Amino acid sequence: MPTPTITTTTTTTTMTTTAQRRGDRVFSGLATGAGVLILVVLAGVAIFLVTESLPVIGAESSELPGDRTFLASLGPLVFGTLLAATIALALATPLSLAIALFISHYADRRIARTLGYLVDLLAAIPSVVYGLWGVSVLAPFLQPSFVWLEEHLGFIPLFAGPASSTGRTVLTAGIVLAVMVLPIMTAINREVFLQVPTLHEEAALALGATRWEMIRMSVFPYGRSGIVSGAMLGLGRALGETLAVLLVLSQTGAVTFNLISRDNPSTIAANIAADFPESTGVEINALIATGLVLFVITFAVNFLARAVLARRAGFDGAAG
Repeated sequence: MPTPTITTTTTTTTMTTTAQRRGDRVFSGLATGAGVLILVVLAGVAIFLVTESLPVIGAESSELPGDRTFLASLGPLVFGTLLAATIALALATPLSLAIALFISHYADRRIARTLGYLVDLLAAIPSVVYGLWGVSVLAPFLQPSFVWLEEHLGFIPLFAGPASSTGRTVLTAGIVLAVMVLPIMTAINREVFLQVPTLHEEAALALGATRWEMIRMSVFPYGRSGIVSGAMLGLGRALGETLAVLLVLSQTGAVTFNLISRDNPSTIAANIAADFPESTGVEINALIATGLVLFVITFAVNFLARAVLARRAGFDGAAG
């Protein structure tokens, strides 16, 4: 009687394999369709932005806001966008590295898990909450510090003053953006540090390295590309932030590196949010054209981050 048993087992195995293959095909089709849909939506957004931006190319300066050409109006906005995002990146990068290292290599497991949850929760806070906190709490708190910086470090162009009486400066906006991008950068750095091969760390410690030396020689080299990609993704969010910057920043459209002055550059996203309700005709096309520029900048930053992350995917820890 063993022959029927073998036949039954073989039939069952064949049916299970067929069902698994059918499930794989369905999942593969859904994944491919989702990927194609993303590309279609992205292409649609790009086509819309380009189409709506074309009237601005031939528009005269008298038809545009401020009686200036589009390129003349675009320069200060790009400058302010990059300046605020650079401040945010400069502040958030070392802080995210320190938090990620503490969670992954220093804190007790229960404390690390709690801190990880708290950091992740920061990403769920709406940007309007960050903006209200920045304008009502952070700006008044920092204003006396701006006065001190002007009095003692006014010879440095960054703190030349006159100091803002409200504290709503590009430096304040940069700090708010740094808090907003901190969760994503910390999460990426934490996961990268946790993936460092244990043998590498133990080998460094066995050779007499301190914990910091082990981190410097084993953890940082292994996670270098992950750190860079996390920073680039954080930069991409900082570039496109709208409401928080609009609430915090007192915009005058100036082009200046003075971080504490009452004259502050504007950002592309905040300018669109502020001017769009009152704009008509070619003015709307001009705002859409600035949105196209921001789209290109953000896309380039995120593409670069993904490229760096893809390089890390093929990284062989043993080979270096």
